[in-house]
Amino acid sequence: MKSEHLPLLNSVSTPAVHPDGSRAVVSVIRPDFDADTYVGQLWTVPLGSDHPGQVPLDPDRRPRRLTRGFRDTAPDFSPDGRALAFLRAAAGGKPQLHVVEAAGGEPQQLTAAPLGVSSFAWSPDSGSIVFSARTPEEGRYGSVDGVGAGSEDARLITDFKYRMNGLGYTADKPLQLFLVDVPQLDAAPKVAPAGRALKALGAAADPHEPAASLLPAARQLTSGAADHDGASFSADGGTIFFTAALHEGSDTDLVSGIYSIPAAGGEPEAIRPADAGRQSISAVRQSADGQWIFFLAQDMGPSGHDFVARNTALFAMPATGGHATALSDVETFDLSGGSRIELRGAAGALVLNNARGTVELHEFLVDGGHTVLLDGNRVVTGAVDGGGSLVVSFSDSTTAGDVAVLDGGQLRRLTDFSAALRSVADIGEPQELTMPSTDGYPVHGWLVKPAGPGPHPVLLTIHGGPFAQFSVALFDEAQVYAGAGYAVLMCNPRGSAGYGQAHGRSIKERMGTVDMQDVLAFLDGAVEKFDELDAANVGIMGGSYGGYLTAWTISHDHRFRAAIVERGFLDPVSFTGSSDIGWFFGGEYTGRTAEQMAAQSPMARVHNVRTPSLVIHSEDDLRCPVEQGQRYFTALKQQGVETGFLVFPGENHELSRSGTPHHRKQRFDEILKWWARYLPSGKNPAPQP
Repeated sequence: MKSEHLPLLNSVSTPAVHPDGSRAVVSVIRPDFDADTYVGQLWTVPLGSDHPGQVPLDPDRRPRRLTRGFRDTAPDFSPDGRALAFLRAAAGGKPQLHVVEAAGGEPQQLTAAPLGVSSFAWSPDSGSIVFSARTPEEGRYGSVDGVGAGSEDARLITDFKYRMNGLGYTADKPLQLFLVDVPQLDAAPKVAPAGRALKALGAAADPHEPAASLLPAARQLTSGAADHDGASFSADGGTIFFTAALHEGSDTDLVSGIYSIPAAGGEPEAIRPADAGRQSISAVRQSADGQWIFFLAQDMGPSGHDFVARNTALFAMPATGGHATALSDVETFDLSGGSRIELRGAAGALVLNNARGTVELHEFLVDGGHTVLLDGNRVVTGAVDGGGSLVVSFSDSTTAGDVAVLDGGQLRRLTDFSAALRSVADIGEPQELTMPSTDGYPVHGWLVKPAGPGPHPVLLTIHGGPFAQFSVALFDEAQVYAGAGYAVLMCNPRGSAGYGQAHGRSIKERMGTVDMQDVLAFLDGAVEKFDELDAANVGIMGGSYGGYLTAWTISHDHRFRAAIVERGFLDPVSFTGSSDIGWFFGGEYTGRTAEQMAAQSPMARVHNVRTPSLVIHSEDDLRCPVEQGQRYFTALKQQGVETGFLVFPGENHELSRSGTPHHRKQRFDEILKWWARYLPSGKNPAPQP
């Protein structure tokens, strides 16, 4: 794979399944170099097939593009099957809620939210939709004509929680819930008054918002100074459930709870499970029979902010209140693979589990039943049970995203959205490896080899998080580097997700200990096992926590020809006041004393670095602020280490995953230039003098 192939990476949403089971609809989004943003539409996917295990050959049964918007996402059929709702964003615009008849037609816009709609859910009777939207404070974010960002009033900050990476300031635009009635879809469209009719309206007319006057009125349900998220209706449609941090003292902890509000309007009411402890609730859903409330939660410990490597568990409590029962084992299951609980049957829930570099589909029942519906070498990204079909979206080593039906425990793939990529790029199959660490602990990971005979220069790559995981899914980074002639090693050392809480919590207040030991042991084991890996020509790279561990490792081990330290957590001291999560993150991972922070700080050891190091950062990164990279680069340069500082304007912490397509391509190209200079390969030769 090459950097110019980025537009061939199609990501696929969670499917929406029509109640009659005839078809599913997904959004398919891709980077686009011409628009320099992400574009895509909805696709309809017939669920029947005359060719089990294959994409249907009958043209009438093939997946086809359903809409032609600039960026159409988040499809969902109404419960009665008559309508399809989705979010549509015009070029340069915000996503707004639209509906279209399920049989086809012209979509109708339902909202004109100033900052766009974030998510939505249908009522059981298909008559209304609850949606979430950030509501700007008066005078901010373009809410007053002529007042731009640089002309807004000053902000007085009094809380820890006031910014978020990719979002900016948060207190002046909390996520609120709204309810909108769905209009009759076959009614004659409204038209804007003009001429005499407009004049007759007089002062009642708003010449600046003629389009908004044609939309159905949305009723605001919440107004609290916090985000109200994950809204869904009760089984009878009378209540809306959501998650929020509305409790006293919410600024000093990571706790959030379950709330309900009448669909007809009223005040939010907290739903507190008995003996639940201090939890962070990430999703809530009432069972189909209305008897239970499912929710996903992490235990934040007595302090309310001990978040380190906390697995997400599924709970169920009676809808009438009472004790919540954990349906999953919090040590062995991490059900954070998805952001939503899907329902199945009267009292079943579908959830996604992170497991050893894969994401599995599980079903849990309130009576204690548990079934692994889909596992193996893939990453399930969404699943819906509807119309008698269980439909999943997934990625694996050969696809960035596709749709399949689970039939009798077997996966029948219905789409092939990565065919164009495979037609022009040699996609390397990751080879699974387990290597013993120096203390015998098994370190699990993968090797992606380049085509052709060795010896190949080696890139040791380290993931972010640290409570995250490399997976078996098609990974553009590994494929681009392998395509340039590098053998790519990636592992999940202690501290990673997917291997149990004890594995993840191994590095709490011990960063840079067993995690560094594990990645180096994985490297040593791989180069010893495979003759085609060139042990004398190795580079190291990583982003975020991976940037931390890269910088930490090169201050201890000088074997590497070069390094790339990207968006790194490099100084726990300055991170505390500059990062959006700095008020709690460093203290929980490194400990809070000056001695603890110094003992685990790459900046405290930067004087030991001898490895040529490229530092990459984004100007708008609020997670690991740009000062982390600036200070690290300056320290390297002051002591004579060969270095460079690659800075991307307008990008945040997510550059490598969701940055503008131009910058993502440029990032790959600059990385390969660095490796060509210090670690050349046959396909990425050293520059000519």
